[in-house]
Amino acid sequence: MKNENMISAAEFCEYHHIEISFIDSLRRTGLIEIATIEESSYIRESQLNDLEKIVRLYYDLDLNMEGIDTVINLLQRMEDMQHEIILLKNRLRLYEE
Repeated sequence: MKNENMISAAEFCEYHHIEISFIDSLRRTGLIEIATIEESSYIRESQLNDLEKIVRLYYDLDLNMEGIDTVINLLQRMEDMQHEIILLKNRLRLYEE
């Protein structure tokens, strides 16, 4: 597996001033996926935005893992509903014309 679109978990933790154990806790709870390449942990580029949201929820708002999981699920549901609203508006425009 190539690590072109991945960032080292250690680098991410160093940049954000967090412990690597936090990343391990997120992996164990299923909030993020970690790829292991040659005994080093890597985070996919596609997960960086979500991971940064999680870091802010945990450290800035002092939410626990269960609270973070709930907030992430609610945000995903909201995003899905917004997408559905856009699709419905587009279908409605077809009938209005």
